[in-house]
Amino acid sequence: MSRISVRGFAVASATAVTTVGAVVGVAAGSTPAVDDNNFEATAADTTLLADIPAGQQAQVQNASLTQQADAQASAADATAKKSAEESARIQAAKDAKSKKQAAEDKLEKERQEKERQEKEDRASRSEVRSASTFAVQGSYSVAEIQAMARQIVPGDQFQCFSNIVNHESTWNYRATNPSSGAYGLVQAYPGSKMASAGADWQTNPATQIKWGLSYMNGRYGSPCGAWSFWLEHQSY
Repeated sequence: MSRISVRGFAVASATAVTTVGAVVGVAAGSTPAVDDNNFEATAADTTLLADIPAGQQAQVQNASLTQQADAQASAADATAKKSAEESARIQAAKDAKSKKQAAEDKLEKERQEKERQEKEDRASRSEVRSASTFAVQGSYSVAEIQAMARQIVPGDQFQCFSNIVNHESTWNYRATNPSSGAYGLVQAYPGSKMASAGADWQTNPATQIKWGLSYMNGRYGSPCGAWSFWLEHQSY
């Protein structure tokens, strides 16, 4: 009685798949490992393709090839997945490095901008003329006072300074607030504060401008800083 008739076609098919698979593996250049201790059992348990009826050999061969293709596809999927994970890891590392560099570049740019601004502020303040360089007059027109202010106040701060003076005194260097006693172009309170800029603070608009600029720089950083505060509070 043949091996197939004893064990049945199902067993024959399975062992034949093993045999054909082994043959395919050898043809592809790989040799399946066989445990010496199980060699005889394996050999005894193996159904050769020749032992299978001719009409069923094609079916068995197709099953073996399908099994081989499935194994290869599975291996390819695993390789592709590993490759994708590695690519994702590398990209994440690049993204983190780029974000760190961007943050560092931003901080450096802000530092440089701050240094530039401070340098410009120092240069602007050093260009401010002393009130004592203006000739003393008995009276001054608005145009004359504004011309003084343009020479004393840094150019990029003049408009803000002018806005404040317009609201506080309309460029009247003798303006007095009857309620508070605030005095002069920038309405210093009390007016005697301006004596720190010159003893002629009551009659010399240049002295008042010099004091007002110093006050705005000291308290608000600049006339524009003072103007921003004024816009919010209608006083400074």
